[in-house]
Amino acid sequence: MVDIKRLLIVCFFTMVINLIDTLSYSIRPSGVRTKKLAVSLSLFNIMAVISRLSNMIQGPFLGSLVDISIKYKLVPLLGLNMRLVLLSATMGAVIGAPLMPTFVSVFSAAINGMETAGSVPKLILMSLKWKNIKKIRSKIVLPRLSMLKGIKETNIPKSFLIYNVIITSIYTTGIISSLYAGALLPEFRTTASLLSGIVNGFATILLTVIVDPVAALITDQALAGKRTQQDVNTMVVLLVFGKIIGTLLAQVVFEPASHLILFVTKLIV
Repeated sequence: MVDIKRLLIVCFFTMVINLIDTLSYSIRPSGVRTKKLAVSLSLFNIMAVISRLSNMIQGPFLGSLVDISIKYKLVPLLGLNMRLVLLSATMGAVIGAPLMPTFVSVFSAAINGMETAGSVPKLILMSLKWKNIKKIRSKIVLPRLSMLKGIKETNIPKSFLIYNVIITSIYTTGIISSLYAGALLPEFRTTASLLSGIVNGFATILLTVIVDPVAALITDQALAGKRTQQDVNTMVVLLVFGKIIGTLLAQVVFEPASHLILFVTKLIV
């Protein structure tokens, strides 16, 4: 019998992690809007801390799902549980998508507020003042269809967008597939789970070599006036849609990746 409470905890924190990852795309349009990209990158580390804390909590609970499934011979049911975890990653990305315009607006205000505050702790204290909390209302931006204009005519490289989907699918299922492979081969589950580093390492190489440099180039061109703010906004919209598609693709990749890791594990041991 599956531990519903434990599964819900894993799904919740997986959703939070992917929500924050989705909102991270707002760094670039906020940086271009305020002309302070370095400050925007620095400020986002605050949200990265929340993501890491969520990951720290999610990890042990996710591992415990595997151990309990092995102990009570519920491995066939574990596959379904893992798919629910992957679905929660998609939910996080879907929730984050309509929040992007508001987050860009709020984040831009926070970047400008750094000049007055002078430090992140002071900026946080300033934001907690009632008058500033009331101002957040004015920063709410509802998503509109007009925000999608220019997508068809964009000159952003298509390969860049395709690789973003592939990388997202690998990252989303990397650890989950490794843990599931370990459950299928419990006597060597430590080896299988550690192979997630190789899977995610491949995704990291693609991200570092193909995706990040293009996104940085487009952002820098916008800062230099060679591209418009709309180009950066369009890029972000496409990246967000790519993340949603990538998390859905992870459902397809999940089983083959698990069996590939299982195959490599058997070769090693």
